[in-house]
Order: sequence, then structure tokens, then C-alpha cells
Amino acid sequence: MDRRTFVQFMAAAPVITTLPADEHKPQYRLVTPYKAAKELGMPGPYPGQVVKVTSAHCINESTNATNAEVVGEMMARGMTALTGEKETLAAWRRFFTKDDVVAIKVNCGGNPYCVSDHDIVAETIRNLIAVGIPPTRITIYERFHSQLVESNYAPRVAEGVNLHAAEKENRHTDHNNYDPRVYVEADFFGEDDTRSNLMRLVSQTVTKIINIPNMKDHGAVGATGCLKNIAYGSFNNVARTHFKGVSHTLSFVGTLASVEPLRSKTVLQIMDGLRGVWHGGPFARDKRFLFHPKQILFGTDPVALDRLLLDIIDDERKRHGAISIWNRDEKTLDFNNGKDRDNDPNTNIIIREPGHVAYAAKLGLGVAELEKIRIKEIAL
Repeated sequence: MDRRTFVQFMAAAPVITTLPADEHKPQYRLVTPYKAAKELGMPGPYPGQVVKVTSAHCINESTNATNAEVVGEMMARGMTALTGEKETLAAWRRFFTKDDVVAIKVNCGGNPYCVSDHDIVAETIRNLIAVGIPPTRITIYERFHSQLVESNYAPRVAEGVNLHAAEKENRHTDHNNYDPRVYVEADFFGEDDTRSNLMRLVSQTVTKIINIPNMKDHGAVGATGCLKNIAYGSFNNVARTHFKGVSHTLSFVGTLASVEPLRSKTVLQIMDGLRGVWHGGPFARDKRFLFHPKQILFGTDPVALDRLLLDIIDDERKRHGAISIWNRDEKTLDFNNGKDRDNDPNTNIIIREPGHVAYAAKLGLGVAELEKIRIKEIAL
């Protein structure tokens, strides 16, 4: 570290926020030297607004292969409808300039059947380059190296685009990729390591983030969409929040998403609903639990998109006769390392906390009341 960097480091006095414990959460200590931007990325310029673009021809259900041309049209229509611009490039310029350094948060946990779609990611990058951002200033990122490698985005995107994973495995040993100055501290179950640190990529390198989650069931939160993808996907040491049937995800997901500079930098939410997982998530190990909503949701408000996702997942589970994501009956719990849950959709591994979406709204991250969410639907 040179003298200039050292001086800058010392000058960046941390902002420490302590959120006291209550019946919903443990005590949280938020530490960061970063101040909120004048214009917050979440909920952004379009709070409570969602654009839903659907197409019966976007994906082949038998092969699970997408139609790149149709997906490209869905992306164009979604971005122009969200911003009110007539031209696609003008819509992207609402969020990005040629001077930005952009990270794209994908979700690769559902490999091989349900990861952030390659055509959506490729089209996103194509538009960023059209804005004037060089490929070398664009990064696709995920927490785990193996998941990112297996998802194999490189052949589908422009040469020079970076791929970044913070950890080789979920063992929190790759500390160099996390920022020691930005963390949330909480003791959930008496664990040794009580801190979750933000990726250096997010805090120190990029200026803007695009969040591209999937539509997936999740054993701890009920449904994993925008909030959990950007929060648990950008911090380390997060799996400690759920243990032996108990989950603190209700409050921790939104708390992480609210930390600066993650909150200010995450400026666009594109929810990939071409495919979905209605049980067994966040993984997609069993093709029985795959379904095809054939839609993409656009917005800047992660809470609004996730509130719609809760119903999408729950409705699909109901169609298959599975228990609701809101079910809190402890008799459904399986402590057999998830083996029973993987085979039986009426079994839980944890009492789920889909209320994390409403909790995030209380933190100012977006709009959770259905009657206040404005949806513009476009069918191709």
C-alpha cells in the first residue's frame, strides 16, 4: 500500500450504524466508510413500477433452449417501457454513461437447468458496449468460482469482458476479495465468525451494478429474486443465518442490501423469468421442479419485483399440490440433510421467511404492497 492509498484509507472514516435487536431480528452492526449517493440505486427512479414482458416463443420447454432473437426483443421492449424512451439505446443511457465501470450480478446456483440466462446477459452487455463502455470495464460476477465456470458465459459475450468470483468454495478463505472496511456484524447462533464482508469488486472497483436474478424457490426465504441475489451474492459468510430449521433471513437479506455502496450502485433489476424453479431451490438439481414462466421483469425497485415473485412461486407450488412458501408448520421440517425435502415438495428444511420482502420495504428499499405496485404488461 503506497502513502497516498494509506492516507485515503485513513481519511475514509467508517459510518457505524447499530440496529438494536427486536422480535424480528438480532442486533446488527453496519460498518462502512461509504456515504449514500444523491440518487440511490435502490429503489431507484421507478419505485413501485414493474414492466413485465412475456412471449410464448422465448424458450423451448422441451429443450430448455432460449430464442436469442425473441429475448433481444423482450429486452428492448422492457427497457423502453420502463424508461419511457422510444429508442433502446436512449433507455440504457438513462442508467449508464461511457465512463461507467459496470458489474453484472448473475445467479449460477441453479446450474445446469436454471442460471441467469446467457442471452439476457449477452444482450445486456451488447447494450452497455453500445453506450460506449469498453468490454474491459464490464464484469460478470458471482460468489463461487466453480458455479461461474460451469455456467460458462465467456463464449456468449464480447471478448474482454471480465469474469469475477470472490470464493473458490463456500469456506470464506478468500478474504482478499472482500473489503475489511465494509461489513455487517451479527451473532445468529453463536458462530465464531460474526461478520459478513462486502466484495471489493463492489465497494472499490465498479460504479454501477445490474442485478439479473432468476425466478426460484428457496428453502430459507421462500423465493429468491432480486434482494437475495444482490445481498447474499455480494457478501461472504451468509449461510450462517439459517440453522436447524430456524432462519434469520427475514431481516438479514434487506439489511445487507441496504449497506452502502451496494445500495447506491445497484441501479437496474432485470429478473430472468424465462425459466423457474418451484421447489428444491436455490438449486435446480431435479428437472421435475423446473417450470417456464416465459417472462422478464424490469425495474429499479427490487422489493416490487420480489413481491410479484413470491406469488409466482407460490402459485406454481399450489398447481403441483405443494405446501405454500408461507407455511410455518414445524411438522413439515426435515433434518435429514435436505434429502427428504429434495424428493417431497411438502417438506421444508427451514421455516421459510418470505416476509423478508416486506421487511426490506421497511428499510426503504422499495414498495411491497401489491395495491401500490404498478405493472405494465407487454406480450410479444
